[in-house]
Amino acid sequence: MADTNRPTDRLATAADPADAWRGRRRRRDHGSKRDAVIRTAARAFDERGYHNTSLDDIAAALGVTKPTVYYYVANKEQLLFECFRAGLEPIRAALRRAEATSGTGRDRLREVIRDYAVAIASEYGWCMVRAEHQDLDTELSGQVKALKSEIDRGIRRLLQAGIADGSIAVRDPKLAAFAIAGALNWIAHWYRAGRSLSAEQVADAFVEFLEQGLAPRAEPVATAPAAARPRVRRKTKAPD
Repeated sequence: MADTNRPTDRLATAADPADAWRGRRRRRDHGSKRDAVIRTAARAFDERGYHNTSLDDIAAALGVTKPTVYYYVANKEQLLFECFRAGLEPIRAALRRAEATSGTGRDRLREVIRDYAVAIASEYGWCMVRAEHQDLDTELSGQVKALKSEIDRGIRRLLQAGIADGSIAVRDPKLAAFAIAGALNWIAHWYRAGRSLSAEQVADAFVEFLEQGLAPRAEPVATAPAAARPRVRRKTKAPD
């Protein structure tokens, strides 16, 4: 059952980012306009690539002037970073909820994996997995790495909690965290919205796959090796 108390991403729910500049009330909403710039940039970077997208393209998609875009971000590098951070925020929020709630490590990790998959399948997915490979300056690149490290540490803590309470059976939480993040991040390379599966369906499928790998397994029933089993002699029929 969906969690109706879970916060939604207003960027992902808005139908058209350009709506932020339409209507008397929205003209005064600085936050909605900045979010619209970030969301439009994420879509453009996904469709055309970072280097093939200009601020002029983003301004044109919003129906505003290029100086208007500069009012909300300093340059294209910062815009890419803001796309990366906006995409990561639902995962960070999921980890904060997991840390603040009770339950087994496996149960809490399950919810984080689901939110992670939905975030990667969103329009921010491209920026989330490729931002650090673009020409970001040293400061922004360092912030990208720090945020990714925060996510990694949060997943490891949940894995360690699950190992401690017996709900997760993995030997190396570091490798398990890498495997989980690697599988989820790859969604951004192949998933396209509006096709056969929704982001939520993809997330549920990945939860099932990954959870099966984390769950403890029943110990197999020991059987005696063939050499130790007693040999049964077959009775031979006496000759007539």
